[in-house]
Amino acid sequence: MATLFTKIINREVPATIVYEDEHVVAFRDIDPQAPTHIVIATREETIGLADLPETGDHMHILNAAKKIAEQEGLTGGYRLVINQGKDAGQSFEHLHAHLLGGRQLLWPPG
Repeated sequence: MATLFTKIINREVPATIVYEDEHVVAFRDIDPQAPTHIVIATREETIGLADLPETGDHMHILNAAKKIAEQEGLTGGYRLVINQGKDAGQSFEHLHAHLLGGRQLLWPPG
């Protein structure tokens, strides 16, 4: 069964898409935690970070995040978050990252 993110990628569920390439699709989060909150999801249905193979090029989310941050004008900085598993807050079993910016982000989070 397709994940919600796959349905967004396939345009079966509406979303405000801000970036896409052959590896990822990025869209605005519907419950933003910062002025800029964009979800970057892999086109491939990988459950999470722990499910990536140990070899291969896995820079797609990072490369997209850099491009999107520049596109969004996040010159003061931004945070990229990848949650792995339910205890970390991963609510969708589809590898994705959250790009947050547009305000000062405090540490520690959560």
